[in-house]
Amino acid sequence: MTQKVLLNSKEVNIILHRLACQLIEKHLDFKDTILIGIQPRGTFLAERLKKILEKEYNTPEIKLGLLDITFFRDDFRRTEKPLEANETKINFIVENKKVIFIDDVLFTGRSIRSALTAIQSFGRPSEIELLVLIDRRFSRNLPIQPDFRGRQVDAINNEKVKVEWSENNGEDAVYLVTN
Repeated sequence: MTQKVLLNSKEVNIILHRLACQLIEKHLDFKDTILIGIQPRGTFLAERLKKILEKEYNTPEIKLGLLDITFFRDDFRRTEKPLEANETKINFIVENKKVIFIDDVLFTGRSIRSALTAIQSFGRPSEIELLVLIDRRFSRNLPIQPDFRGRQVDAINNEKVKVEWSENNGEDAVYLVTN
């Protein structure tokens, strides 16, 4: 197995700030906008963006929720291995709000489809956007595209994109892994 660095810590930081600025350009004060990190890997990105927006760009009171999509997946009962759910943490209604789904890697689009179904339990958003750190553009099974993307990666065949966060792995980095 080989692994190639796609983004180092400095590049990840630059991309996070660029994404934060793009969100500010589109949503200004975030009064009617909610960030939703898709469990498990989107939570690190969502929490980091919220922190950057509040502390470095003085954007007050950004609502952040964490959405578990485990039981909404279309492969829920198709695996031998039991799935482990994460905790959904959304303590507000999304009715008529602008929701920004946040995930680390957009691959087939199936996780986003699951998130679209799962979010309906919390109301009907007026709009839903998608922000991803990495967009694997040649891997879609569904017609889903990001509104905000950090980096586009052309990973093929047995290549995987692995995102590491300092919060759980001690470093911010993105790798292209080949088996």
